[in-house]
Amino acid sequence: MKHFFLASFLAGALALPAAAADYTIIAPAAPGGGWDQTARSLQQVMQAEGISGNVQVVNVPGAGGTIGLAQFASQQKGNPNALIVGGYVMVGAILTNQSPVTLADVTPIARLTGEYEAIVVPANSEIENIGQLVEKLKADPGSVSWAGGSAGGTDHIGAGLIAKAAGVDPTKINYIAYSGGGEALAAILGSQVTVGISSYGEFQAQVEAGTLRLLAVSSAERIEGADAPTLKESGLDVVLQNWRMVAAAPGLTDEQKAAVAADIEKLAKSAGWQETLKTKNWQDTYLAGAAFEEQLAKDIAATETILKDIGLVK
Repeated sequence: MKHFFLASFLAGALALPAAAADYTIIAPAAPGGGWDQTARSLQQVMQAEGISGNVQVVNVPGAGGTIGLAQFASQQKGNPNALIVGGYVMVGAILTNQSPVTLADVTPIARLTGEYEAIVVPANSEIENIGQLVEKLKADPGSVSWAGGSAGGTDHIGAGLIAKAAGVDPTKINYIAYSGGGEALAAILGSQVTVGISSYGEFQAQVEAGTLRLLAVSSAERIEGADAPTLKESGLDVVLQNWRMVAAAPGLTDEQKAAVAADIEKLAKSAGWQETLKTKNWQDTYLAGAAFEEQLAKDIAATETILKDIGLVK
């Protein structure tokens, strides 16, 4: 009888679903920016969809995400419950900061989202369109101050590519880097800078409220709902997308990596995440496994070339 009850108990235990893992997600930037928004969206959806019972977000800002990346790689080795968000900005920052820790030191899981860059000015700015901004840039590159994210990130690259496309020496741009989107937004709204450049989602609320003027976007085609031309339409041969990814800790077993990847795939395909993408105006660029690792290697190589072209990396 004892054996019968034991066998029944074990059978019942095996039939139960595995307990959802608790996760800690590192957002390697200050609150308010794209990585912070991504981490907190992951937190909300993973809990709401039952993918994880408890998700904590920890902000570790600085140096384009490389401080958080270095801390994550050294402190979380072998921990299957630790995640970090990153993306195109981090790829550039690793190169420009000559970071000893790179994405090769963590376990990339998947690319999740993409956003195009938006170029904005305060609503009371004398600059009314992208053409006027380019004229001002050509007349005196240093007189145009750009507010954006970390040095060497997507925003910095975007400003450099716009200058290069306009025939202006990209090394002469006056770019002011902010560690969080909130700080950059305050500088733009306060007219402490000439122009702001960042992902469209970070400016959308202020554009719709009429406190910021949208001059152009970096997509190949116009963005639905955004009343502005593309840079290409405006005669500037620039298309640029800021993508974001999630990575796990280094030193995971194949089984641990597969479990994390399965949770992220559930997230990416969930109704809650699809709704978040619509709300945030993020494009669904989900790519995982070997295909993502291959694309990541290509993006790193291409970014190094771009940064050298515009004088940010020697």
